[in-house]
Amino acid sequence: MAHSKALLVLENFIAGKFVPCSSYIDSYNPSTGDVYCRVPDSGKEEVEAAVRAAKDAFPAWSSKSPLERSRIMNKLADLIEHDLEEFAQAESKDQGKTITFARTVDIPRAVYNLRFFASSILHHTTECTEMASMGCVHYTSREPVGVAGLISPWNLPLYLLTWKIAPAIACGNTVVAKPSEMTSVTAWMMCKLLEKAGMPHGVVNMVFGTGAKAGEALVCHPDVPLISFTGSTLTAQRITEKSAPHCKKLSLELGGKNPAIVFDDADLSQCIPTTLRSSFANQGEICLCTSRIFVQRGIYSDFVKRFVAEAKKWKVGNPSDPTVNMGALISKEHLEKVRSYVKRAQAEGARILCGEGVDSLDLPAGNQKGYFMLPTIITEVRDESCCMQEEIFGPVTCVVAFDTEEEVVERANGVKYGLAATVWSSNVGRVHRVARRLQSGLVWTNCWLVRDLNLPFGGMKASGIGREGAKDSYEFFTEVKTITIKH
Repeated sequence: MAHSKALLVLENFIAGKFVPCSSYIDSYNPSTGDVYCRVPDSGKEEVEAAVRAAKDAFPAWSSKSPLERSRIMNKLADLIEHDLEEFAQAESKDQGKTITFARTVDIPRAVYNLRFFASSILHHTTECTEMASMGCVHYTSREPVGVAGLISPWNLPLYLLTWKIAPAIACGNTVVAKPSEMTSVTAWMMCKLLEKAGMPHGVVNMVFGTGAKAGEALVCHPDVPLISFTGSTLTAQRITEKSAPHCKKLSLELGGKNPAIVFDDADLSQCIPTTLRSSFANQGEICLCTSRIFVQRGIYSDFVKRFVAEAKKWKVGNPSDPTVNMGALISKEHLEKVRSYVKRAQAEGARILCGEGVDSLDLPAGNQKGYFMLPTIITEVRDESCCMQEEIFGPVTCVVAFDTEEEVVERANGVKYGLAATVWSSNVGRVHRVARRLQSGLVWTNCWLVRDLNLPFGGMKASGIGREGAKDSYEFFTEVKTITIKH
């Protein structure tokens, strides 16, 4: 294929050096549909070299004090923050998200992830008990596990990559990370800052490539005792199968089919703009996005009218335009998948109130071949519909009516997922009652995506195994040992 401009060519980062690969994958700019980058198509050989480098670096890194590791992590955070605009521009171009979202959410959160775990590692405590009658004291010690295999997704690339790297290295592990082959640029950019931050060679290794080749080689490697993965439930099933013979520790953060429950006493002036964000932020490509909205029947018509009117105001277009609310979806294949759900809903008799197939999408000339889609709202859809049961992961949400609290809790829980939920009501007793009964790892009430990183993050049912956060990540990335001293 002939290209008018020279392509950006990435290299793996192993043992502190950039290493070329024998084969490459094309990476597309989602907003134009053009190839703009070539990503290593790594396999067993590259993963083997990265694991070897991580193993070699582990003794020295794990013997450093938490304070020494913390200082290096904070330095890396400072360097990324210094180049925030460059990182934001790269993330927007690589993923299709708006420059505004990359600038205000993705990169600042990546910086904060590093600083948060650089601080939290200094404040963990261990346990101690005394058995005076036996003349014994017991205490616990936590030690790093070894080489951590980290597999991160394409929707929030540097944000979720650092969410894994930061706690892993803070605890004294070394890592081999595999970002998504569709969004690898900011991971590669971060590697260029590691030496300046003072990171010893081999502590952080980056292997680019597909899940089928690089990811599977990492999961199956006998010298990688733990895997942290964020992605689809289907891929997690394969990871579980492949890692089982090695008894690996697994942290799996997976999909969601997240409900919003809007009671008739909700403050719609707050609920509607927040639910628009929770449905369509980052093109709906966030595992926490709302895709099922249950509205109490007394306010259903008013809610739908106002919600659709506000959704129609959202501007879709060139991600570099600061006035745009939504950018491009990640790939042509993903766009077609999301569109197919809308077509299936129509075939089932549902109504499309706005967006795909209803409204025209006006794009700048340079973005005509990009992977864009309007915010789409579906009504008159059955709970059994694929649009109400399956994770779509795009700018599509369904709005349905309910009558009673008992009914809506049962319907909200009636999917295989259990990641997040939102509840809108001014009745404090009801908020607590419903939150307790929802089968979700996270429940927001009268808000969305307000996060305290000290607290557990993760889902129930098919939404994952394990939790992430200050205490939970510390426990996952360390092994606990009980020591008894008789005196």
